[in-house]
Amino acid sequence: MTQASSSIGVADDPLSASLLWLAQQHGVSLTRDALTSGLPLQQGRLLPSVLPRAAARLGMSAQAVQQPLARLNRALLPCILVLADQRACIVLDADADLATLRLLMMPEAVELQLPRAELEAQYSGMAFYCRPRFVLDERANPVPGSQAAQGHWFWQVIRQNRGLYRDVLVAALVINLFALSMPLFTMNVYDRVVPNMAIDTLWVLGLGVFIIITGDLILRLLRSWFVDVAANRADLQLSAQIMERLLGQRLEAKPASVGSFASNVQSFESVRSFMGSMSVSALIDLPFFVLFVVIIGVLAWPMAIPVVVGAALVIGYALAVEARMRQMADLVSQASSQRNASLIENLTAAETLRSFNATSRAQSVWERATEFVSGCAAQLRLLGASVGSVAMWTQQTVSVVLMIIGVYLVIDGNLSQGGLIAAYMLSSRAMAPISQTAALLTQYHSAAMAMQSLESLMASPQERAPGTSQVSHPRLRGEIELRDVGFSYPNEQRPALQGINLRIKAGERVAIVGRAGSGKSTLEKLIMGLYQPSAGQVLIDGLHQGQIDIAELRRNIGYVPQEIQLLHGSVYDNIILGVPDASREQLLAAVNDAGLAALVGERAEGLGLPVGENGGRLSGGQRQTVALARALIEDRPILLLDEPTSALDSTLENHVVQSLARCSVGKTLLLITHRNSLLDLVDRLVVMDQGRIVADGPKVEVLKALAGGSLRKVSP
Repeated sequence: MTQASSSIGVADDPLSASLLWLAQQHGVSLTRDALTSGLPLQQGRLLPSVLPRAAARLGMSAQAVQQPLARLNRALLPCILVLADQRACIVLDADADLATLRLLMMPEAVELQLPRAELEAQYSGMAFYCRPRFVLDERANPVPGSQAAQGHWFWQVIRQNRGLYRDVLVAALVINLFALSMPLFTMNVYDRVVPNMAIDTLWVLGLGVFIIITGDLILRLLRSWFVDVAANRADLQLSAQIMERLLGQRLEAKPASVGSFASNVQSFESVRSFMGSMSVSALIDLPFFVLFVVIIGVLAWPMAIPVVVGAALVIGYALAVEARMRQMADLVSQASSQRNASLIENLTAAETLRSFNATSRAQSVWERATEFVSGCAAQLRLLGASVGSVAMWTQQTVSVVLMIIGVYLVIDGNLSQGGLIAAYMLSSRAMAPISQTAALLTQYHSAAMAMQSLESLMASPQERAPGTSQVSHPRLRGEIELRDVGFSYPNEQRPALQGINLRIKAGERVAIVGRAGSGKSTLEKLIMGLYQPSAGQVLIDGLHQGQIDIAELRRNIGYVPQEIQLLHGSVYDNIILGVPDASREQLLAAVNDAGLAALVGERAEGLGLPVGENGGRLSGGQRQTVALARALIEDRPILLLDEPTSALDSTLENHVVQSLARCSVGKTLLLITHRNSLLDLVDRLVVMDQGRIVADGPKVEVLKALAGGSLRKVSP
């Protein structure tokens, strides 16, 4: 039992353990960190609602079903059962009548047999049938266009709701057939009931039409409900995908402006509204325009001409306006992104703007951007409103022309009065989807632009490449090596690192010093896997960094960055950020080692003290102690500390140095500092300048070389 659990590497997460066990049976190897990293967990556990997304990372499909145990499909076993009290098990096999089931209780992987009645008392009613997906390899002959459509992030989600859209199509067909009832009823009343005084026929027709229009009401409500349900499901899935891609995006692909990028992500609202019930209903009703025109033509073909001409005029005008709106929408989108970027910058730099009396400049930039956006948006609204106005004018004109033509036909005896009224009603019904489609054309470009922005995000390189699998390394030794490493930041011609060769043994204590901008922090970011080297290799414990799952790598590193960022919440929330299941003993030890005890001890809130957005309610030194506690809360084999005491006073710094001396015993310590007091923690010193290592060796020798002014390469 212990061996099975440890091989999976899951302590108390039954659903994760179940998925990983099933994946192992199909030859798929993945770490638990890789499986759950970035997914919304509850108390560190995988939720049933998220299980299909986790299964997709294993190359498997997971179909959720709500069914009693008596209806389990033996042909699809093994399957995962969700039990009460957040437990789960795997049904391995069952006898013919499902009276006894062979189970694997997770996460312990204990095999046992239970009667169905006994298991039924623990069963939640939800089961997951998991199967590996068939994947085409490089030997398959790709069909042009098929792969893009099949795996597209947007259409793949839409296809998952094809059952609902099929029901919408059926409802639309019946609704549009029902739409013929009122014109036909009116025509028969005028042409047959009134001349013949057929009261009985009138009541029969009236009752029939009442039943039809009641059914039409029900179908319209159902159609709107189906479309909204499908759109809501797609919205939830697509929003989750977008955020997952955003959080998993490699930092090299991060846009220059956070505000502009946030504006592009928010543009998904345009896609969401385009997927709404009105849009889908209009597009589905559009083909029935032909049906109504044909019926009008059957009544009297000349009366179909103004309807066709009117529809062509409306669509033609909408297309002409759409070309102009496309240009305006591009300008509005770019200007809005720039204005949003200015807003974010002004909010984050409010203290600087006030300190240097630069608020007038910020106000001027904001007002100019707002004036431009408002002007362009007003033109857009005017053009959009003109489409609706032209569509209404055209529909009214078609009605007038149709009545004039109809009167002549009635006088000539080629059309009855009832037929004239029926044709008039059908023309209005035919023009309705045309007007709605014209309005959609004016919205199409905004949705298309939003899709383009999202396409770039969804296609951006990710930290965890799909289809990769790594061997689990729950505890690294801490050996670090960089071989001929070079790195350049995006859109920067000058390399930040070049020709870096550095080997740090497990348990070694090393400090990196150098002038500002020499590449010290960049080197640590490469070790953390935050960036990928442009040249060379980064090895951890002799393995290429890509062979270690990125989440597992970072779980083995205690990291204090140079620029400390805290999340909105309390001190406690930020300390346990990556370790939600940390024990009370771990928490208190980290607080004491980081010198945070004084801050939380003198405040009534204690560890519940709010830090504010980005830690704005704390001083720089207090933020630094929170970051130190966050790095020290777990016993990690590697410590990467970038200026960990730069904002601390001498007393607190001495306390932190003593704590680090004790906590770093037996661990690999890589320290970036300009403080001489911290050099007591290390035995080896690396000097960097202009992205290169210019000295590397025992601390005493390197310091002597620096003091003598004859800096040279010192071999360790």
